[in-house]
Amino acid sequence: MKLQHIFLLTAVLIASGCEKVLDKTDLSAFNEEQVFNDTLLARGYVDYVYDQNLPVWPTGDFLKATDEISGETRFFEGTVQVNTVADFGTSVSATNNYGKIRSINQFLVKMPSSALSEGYKKQLMAQVSFFRAYRYFDLVQLYGGVPLVLEPLGAIGEEEKEQAAIPRSSTSESIQQIVTDLNFSIENLPGKWNDSNDWGRITSGAAAGFKGRILLHYASPQFNPNDLPERWQAAYDANKQAIDLLKANGFGLHQSFKDLWFTEANNPEAVWVTCYNNKVGDQINKNQTWDNNTRPSYLGTGSGSNQPTWEIAQAFPMKNGKNIEEKGSGYDPKLFYKNRDPRFENTIAYNGATWHINGNTNYKLWTYFVNNKTVEQKATVSGFYVRKAIDPNLPTGAVANSGTDWIEMRFAEVMLNFAEAACGINKLDEAYTQLKEIRKRAGIDPGADGFFGLTPKMTRAQMFQALLRERQIELAFEGKRFWDLRRWKQFETKLNGKRRTGVTINLKTSAISPEDFAARRDGMSLDSVYRNYMEIVPKELDTKYVINWLPEYYFFAIPSTALTNNAKLEQNIGWPSGTFDPLR
Repeated sequence: MKLQHIFLLTAVLIASGCEKVLDKTDLSAFNEEQVFNDTLLARGYVDYVYDQNLPVWPTGDFLKATDEISGETRFFEGTVQVNTVADFGTSVSATNNYGKIRSINQFLVKMPSSALSEGYKKQLMAQVSFFRAYRYFDLVQLYGGVPLVLEPLGAIGEEEKEQAAIPRSSTSESIQQIVTDLNFSIENLPGKWNDSNDWGRITSGAAAGFKGRILLHYASPQFNPNDLPERWQAAYDANKQAIDLLKANGFGLHQSFKDLWFTEANNPEAVWVTCYNNKVGDQINKNQTWDNNTRPSYLGTGSGSNQPTWEIAQAFPMKNGKNIEEKGSGYDPKLFYKNRDPRFENTIAYNGATWHINGNTNYKLWTYFVNNKTVEQKATVSGFYVRKAIDPNLPTGAVANSGTDWIEMRFAEVMLNFAEAACGINKLDEAYTQLKEIRKRAGIDPGADGFFGLTPKMTRAQMFQALLRERQIELAFEGKRFWDLRRWKQFETKLNGKRRTGVTINLKTSAISPEDFAARRDGMSLDSVYRNYMEIVPKELDTKYVINWLPEYYFFAIPSTALTNNAKLEQNIGWPSGTFDPLR
């Protein structure tokens, strides 16, 4: 909740008469010297870039198109069209990728000639270069290679239309440009900002971590179907650099998986963070919506819309580290919640769970049905709620103004990225080391062999699958699962032809009266409740279709409006009239 300068930028620009700065290609149209030669205004421009580009709490189709959360999506219905994924953008707008890149380019072109000190200029440019890399990777992971615009051009449709009509660069060229920008950021940013008011600014470690994430994607089967070893080596080197830089500057795993979302400035796990606050009626208020959209509606003003599937509930291992289907796991399907990996309890809320919420440390969540009618005021469709990152002490009336910061990249993700890259080059011992540290923090028992439930001596292929499952658990509901399934091209093998499921938990009225149970339930042993009075009935959540992810979705179509506006663009192979190979 630091980085207050982001929210002050509008006032700064208005006061200086520069509110139109970002709408101009010709920077001589305003007092350029005032903006680029003034420390405060130059920094204000950078802060505008932050405000326009920082990622937000996950939502929408990409969150629903997984085995984590229920909800209809065209990706699973198999009805994605050419114009469905329209993030390409065909006009200058602060809301699309190329509009944001244009504002970024204006700064990067003009700042080198500023009279400010070289060190300060590079520090500002390094922050802005990071976001150019972020915007371009947002495009590349959707479509493959894209036109690389590195100078501010006029909007398509204006006089500069011919200049702006440039062809797509290859995917490899696009990745190289992204890496170039991030290398500049790594070289010119501090490992840690000294002023606490700068919490939330990009560090060299964040830039290195993002570079590691990108090169891991580029090494994965979606981009690397031939398993080229040099891709995995590049990913390994980048993630090793990120780990080293972050550790050297005090970053690492938070001591508590449960509490890491509620530690703000100087949170050791928050590698890349978007800051929010819980102010109301203030010109610099910036509230997030995750808490309000996720908690049960009757526990605040929330809607309970992010509801976990039975599949994700079953994905968590046991406290001994074994998957529930493994021999010796100790899993009891009647007591699905018992002796699970502690991350289960801190990620998913289920019928009978004790949930510290609204300041009540002993609140009991009940979602069961009596004679086909829920005891909830509004039933959860899946039988579960997401518990992760829901502020336990937020008062009921303050839910809509939650200020919990979004952590786009946690140190745990950097560790998992490094482990996967290490596996890619057959350094399985290093992968084991990262997994053990993460599982130790989670609270999984080490076991007699010290492997925390992991199978010793895994093959490369087995380790890859173990890592993907660990990511599914550790990073659940953080917006990473869609991209993991996509980069590993696993939608067909894990989800196609299936329907996601939830559960209905029925009270056995033949064993106890509803009134008697309601009066006694909070004081009962939960094991006794489930053994004697509850029946768990699976139910389908996808009622309109079986999942039908299509191969062409691994690289989405360039929207037709973009093709119309730029005759030099090629459509991706696999889509109508497609000639562009996104693997090139």
